[in-house]
Amino acid sequence: MKHPKLILPKYALIDLSSGEVRDYPISEELFRKYIGGKALGSRLLFDLMPSGVDPLSPDNVLIVNTCPMNGTGAPSSSRFNVSFKNVMTGGIASSNCGGQFGVMLKAAGYDGIILKGGAASPSYIEILDGEISIKDAVHLWGMDTEKVQEEFNPHWGKLVIGPAGENGVHYAAAVSGERVAGRCGAGAVLGAKKIKALVAFGTKKTPIYNKEEFDKYNKRFIEFLRTHPMTGNSLPRYGSAGLLNNANASHALPTRNFGKGQYEHASKITGEALADTVLTRNSGCVSCPIRCARRVMVDGKEVKGPEFETVGLFGSNIENDDLEWINTVNYVADIYGLDAISLGGTIAFAMELQEKGMADFGLCFGSKEGVLEAIHDISYGIGAGKELGLGSKLLAEKYGGKEFAVNAKGLELASYEPRRSVGMGLGYATSNRGGCHLNGGYAALIESVGVIAVDTQTHKGKAELTAFFQNMIEATSSSGFCLFTMMAVIPGFLSRLGPAHPVTRFVSKLLISARPILGSLWSLMPWILPFNWMYLVPYAKSLKLATGLPVTAGSFLQAGERAYNTERLFNLREGLTAADDTLCDRLTKTPQDPGRPDTVVPLDKMLPRYYKVRGWDKNGVPTKRKLKKLGITVAI
Repeated sequence: MKHPKLILPKYALIDLSSGEVRDYPISEELFRKYIGGKALGSRLLFDLMPSGVDPLSPDNVLIVNTCPMNGTGAPSSSRFNVSFKNVMTGGIASSNCGGQFGVMLKAAGYDGIILKGGAASPSYIEILDGEISIKDAVHLWGMDTEKVQEEFNPHWGKLVIGPAGENGVHYAAAVSGERVAGRCGAGAVLGAKKIKALVAFGTKKTPIYNKEEFDKYNKRFIEFLRTHPMTGNSLPRYGSAGLLNNANASHALPTRNFGKGQYEHASKITGEALADTVLTRNSGCVSCPIRCARRVMVDGKEVKGPEFETVGLFGSNIENDDLEWINTVNYVADIYGLDAISLGGTIAFAMELQEKGMADFGLCFGSKEGVLEAIHDISYGIGAGKELGLGSKLLAEKYGGKEFAVNAKGLELASYEPRRSVGMGLGYATSNRGGCHLNGGYAALIESVGVIAVDTQTHKGKAELTAFFQNMIEATSSSGFCLFTMMAVIPGFLSRLGPAHPVTRFVSKLLISARPILGSLWSLMPWILPFNWMYLVPYAKSLKLATGLPVTAGSFLQAGERAYNTERLFNLREGLTAADDTLCDRLTKTPQDPGRPDTVVPLDKMLPRYYKVRGWDKNGVPTKRKLKKLGITVAI
């Protein structure tokens, strides 16, 4: 059977200052090395933007791009990515999103849109069947994310900002439908460029290199996800909030601004409680068989329900057990266009400042009073809300409290307490975009919230496992798959046995024992895994059949490693160093359990090993040898 030639992605560069729109060619070399999404976005940012740019100036380059799997019908592959210089950290930023925009952007004939400069007045970008135009958006300025989307054709894909983005809130998000590109300030960057919305529609079909074999594999992949206990049962039944019980049981549920790891009223805010009391139905993204999205009622209207992060950070972390109120906060954050993680972390920090008499924002632990008003004021830059909109790191620089300002590199941590999940702590500290559980490798999944419980307190093996999962996530995201599908990579029989079963405990010990092997194999990865197997790396074969790229499990993981190192180089160029691979004193010096000195994150023990595993020098800089092996040609 004759297959088509490799089809390169199509990008457009839009200069908002001049109004010029032109094609931006992506070379075959870049496509083969960086695939798409956040990986290709990181390299394009490095090439297109000089160092030292203010993230909130028009000189920040913002890239909205899809991935090769987008539009193919592969399971859970409707994701798209937004890359830019991070407002919260000054380093690299990428924010992944569901919604319909990515699907429609590709159907309109483009894999990516690169925005340079800034518009003179509020504008929106229209991408319709291969035609791109910049249009006036003065009449849309001031609208929330729900209302502005209602102004456009319901069949179009939309990516919009709300009042938070317009008013420069540092953690403002961009919203597509009810899905959110939440982290790092994408909404603030679009607002600084005076772009209220991007809309797309088209009828172009995504070409598939080997459609017959791809369709066969696709059916197997979908069945694999539907029959796995996590992606076929737990996530559809309880959503991501179904992780909360495990987090609480393992002392990894942030409580009272990460002061504790357990919440006495956790049972009232779990995924099970949500399903039993407020869930109206399941939903999900385009092409996703998991259907993990929650639907709930807020003010008589059915809306998207909260994820685990929002439940944890507006539940236990501020000592609140009112699940219906959390639903309201989740909805309000979305329509204003705010990152719920940074918002929740900043509000908890403000509550502790209040408790310690260091600053008065009118917010107190255990009380909902004033929180919704504060969110409104943050979004519109009113009074004290303007300061809260800067995030916890900058607040601490003004009012003190750096030791309990829970962030990494300036980005607030997700809802996993790392003192009982130390691999997750290492991931937070080394994550290229800041306090992110996903870019950090999500070791919590095998330490504290998943079925495998790899000794949460030991530092042994965590450098190897963290680097492995960081690379795996990087490649998976860059291909276009939802990262929830990675839960199915953990063998389903272990989920059925449970974490206390001898077999599960044996597997957990085996992962730790395998650390010398994992630590020495990265440079040989393409040669030791020159094959594809659904139960190890299911994405590689799907990518190969869809695109024609010669992908194996090994080269797939190496592509993730290449992308992670490129992001690291971007951060180094922008002035971030090994000194920024750290966490606040609360997490590294204050034991969670006063009677157990080991209940801290031992970064001093893990970081040197992590750098060595990565092929970086003692200062966290990728060596020339490592860059040569990965084929990375940029210089810092």
